[in-house]
Amino acid sequence: MVAVLPQRPPAAAAAACLLLCFLAGGLAAPDPEQRKALIRLEASMQTGGRLQLSDAEQRLDAVLFQMKQKEMERAEFPPAMHFFKARPLIRTSPIFDLLHKMPKGAALHVHDFSMVDVEWLVKNATYRPHCYMCFTDKQSVRFVFSSQWPKALARCSPWTLLEMLRAKMVNTTDLDNSIMGNMTLFTDRDPDVVHPSQDVVWDRFEQAFAALWGLVTYAPVFRDYYYQGLTQFYTDNVMYLELRALLPQTYELDGSTHDTAWTLKTYQEVTRQFTADHPSFFGARIIFTIQRRVNASVMASAVEEAMKLQRDFPEVMAGFDLVGREDKGRPLWYFREALSLPAERGATLPFFFHAGETDLEGTDVDQNLLDALLFNTSRIGHGFALLRHPLAKELSRKRGVALEVCPISNQVLKLVEDMRNHPAAALMSESHPLVISSDDPAMFGASGLSYDFYEAFVGFGGMRSRLGSLKELATNSIRYSSLTAGQREKALALWQERWDKFVSENAL
Repeated sequence: MVAVLPQRPPAAAAAACLLLCFLAGGLAAPDPEQRKALIRLEASMQTGGRLQLSDAEQRLDAVLFQMKQKEMERAEFPPAMHFFKARPLIRTSPIFDLLHKMPKGAALHVHDFSMVDVEWLVKNATYRPHCYMCFTDKQSVRFVFSSQWPKALARCSPWTLLEMLRAKMVNTTDLDNSIMGNMTLFTDRDPDVVHPSQDVVWDRFEQAFAALWGLVTYAPVFRDYYYQGLTQFYTDNVMYLELRALLPQTYELDGSTHDTAWTLKTYQEVTRQFTADHPSFFGARIIFTIQRRVNASVMASAVEEAMKLQRDFPEVMAGFDLVGREDKGRPLWYFREALSLPAERGATLPFFFHAGETDLEGTDVDQNLLDALLFNTSRIGHGFALLRHPLAKELSRKRGVALEVCPISNQVLKLVEDMRNHPAAALMSESHPLVISSDDPAMFGASGLSYDFYEAFVGFGGMRSRLGSLKELATNSIRYSSLTAGQREKALALWQERWDKFVSENAL
């Protein structure tokens, strides 16, 4: 169960009503003081608007405000650009540098096989012995590790042992870059030409996951990949992670395989090892996921398995979700019998549903937001369509069901072009429960959380977002996590220590 935050007191709304009534009372001209009061009142309603900042925080806030003024004046404004074009500009931004240093709390919406940059995957995994590659008829690649020559794969060229292929080359850079290009959406070409529509970009997205599948499901790589993923988030000053994971069958060099329980246990073991190696990292939990395109019986089996995993691994298992393209998958209501099993049996299985990652208004898929709330989802993944659902929006606020907003993902997958027009900009203006996360950073040429925090802070917030906004977004990520109340309290205390250190080191 996630934390439900107390609702904002009605004082702000009441004061606004009083002021508006007074302004409508027949005055010959608006009172400048009342105008200032209204501006202050509206500013207080945004994310972080009511936080009381310390003297040091106020000094840092002033520095940040000056930085943002200069950022808003840039000839090329990064949040108005596609991220692939904006990335080099963001990297030179003093705000981005500060956000990288900032303790960001938790990453609550990240997928298992897109958390590590593809360069690591190519330079590390594909250089291991016994790694074979073939080329598909869709101009993509597939990989497998095997102690013997692998069996032929349908719709793929004959297997090539990469070790032998590279040994024949003078320069392997072009080959490595070509492999990397198959594992990410990021491109140096015009992204709107390469990915002209949602259908094209999603097809390419799914092909990229298929390309790396044989690498990351090889048990030795699987362990190292996850450890490296934790390292990259930790380096970006993230202290806790909730990972959406398919828990796939993994395999060894001799072809033997491991089941779902082994995979979850391995996540648990690697997390414990990482926290032992990095005591300031708070930990990680797993949200078990399944593709939303499966049929009802497969979904029922998956829910059964999830309930068992929840019983057997309560420390690491956070809950359950459906993944894949929402527009092309089956809606939540189609799976209502399977998703009702935990409640019918009195079993614990928290839901963390993707919902509203769509612009198809009025369709069955568009009802996923309301259905997610009907199934008592703990959080909402994306929730891009929430502004079109006033009832779902109100229920989300009242129940403290936070949105996991992933700015760069929504832009790259063509739901929004200019970050200033993202629905979360309106939600932040009224302090709707939300957190910032990065979804599939490796697929988008990003890493950790800092790039998405930049887009939210500069793009969503404009000049109104201040240090208080960042502070509340960071603490939200812990408050809305799946941690127990005691764990959240401890994590917040540890975060506060790092925050105070960050403030003191960067305030003038």
